[in-house]
Amino acid sequence: MLKRILSIGLALAGVAATALVAATPAHAVAFQTTATNLNIRADAYLSAAVVKVLAGPTSVEVDCQRSGDSVTVPGRAATTWWAHLPAHGGYATVGYINTPGTKLPGVPDCPPDPEPPSGDVTLADVQAMFGTRIANPTLVNTGLPSLNQAMRDANINTPRRKAAFLATLVHESRLEYNIREIGDTRLYGGRGYIQLTGDFNYRPAGQYFGIDLLGNPELARSLQWSAPIARWYWTVARNINPFADALNMGKVNAAIGYPAGAEDTRRCDSFKNALRYLSGSVPAGVICTRPAALAGDTSKLTKAQFEALGQTPGTVG
Repeated sequence: MLKRILSIGLALAGVAATALVAATPAHAVAFQTTATNLNIRADAYLSAAVVKVLAGPTSVEVDCQRSGDSVTVPGRAATTWWAHLPAHGGYATVGYINTPGTKLPGVPDCPPDPEPPSGDVTLADVQAMFGTRIANPTLVNTGLPSLNQAMRDANINTPRRKAAFLATLVHESRLEYNIREIGDTRLYGGRGYIQLTGDFNYRPAGQYFGIDLLGNPELARSLQWSAPIARWYWTVARNINPFADALNMGKVNAAIGYPAGAEDTRRCDSFKNALRYLSGSVPAGVICTRPAALAGDTSKLTKAQFEALGQTPGTVG
């Protein structure tokens, strides 16, 4: 009997070891980059947040590569392949790596990402994340179905993205869909989950959804439109998911559109609390401070202007 148990245990250990080998690149291969100030991104997409700017040309180690956005470098064929640089915590386009082809030789494909966790956020979830900030549980619970739908529509489907989005909204509106900014009597003052503010936001949001927000701004805090408008701002007016992916709450806060200050720290603490609840821990590398260029009120910037300010001059990739 003991012999049989040992045999089964060894067999299971072998299966586990085989699975681990299949999921983890076996080795890293050295290459030379060809660019100065090369952007290292959180994912294999040009929209992904820049996690580091790598001076160069320099030697790097690549453990795997994955297909993403196409990049064309002068004098080279376009490539959709991006190299994962484990020492730098992100991806660089193969276009700026010294190799004759469009894909790196001798480097395995990266394993596919795990399926994002499923399941809607419940009242119990947000109360566990944010405690007394949930001041009106009945109202919050009424809005959660529409808010969960907006999160699905916006691909807010990982612990990092959910934590950043919910931490933002709990500070904007206490997760109350129909809230009006206290003391704000302006016609286009803050309303709804995301506290939509200014005709420069009401107009494009209304055009996007085909509703007259300029003529009827109260729609922005209706149960029907409050959550979709928050989703619009998160993904259309700005592109905030990549900042959450990179644990860059500083840029998340800058994208919302208020000047830097103590509120940034409070929101970052809420992000950590939500992340701890959703994933069991807070990973190293959370960024709570903003780039200097984004320290001011960015609310009136266009999406292109905001993204340009967030870039380091002279970077590529």
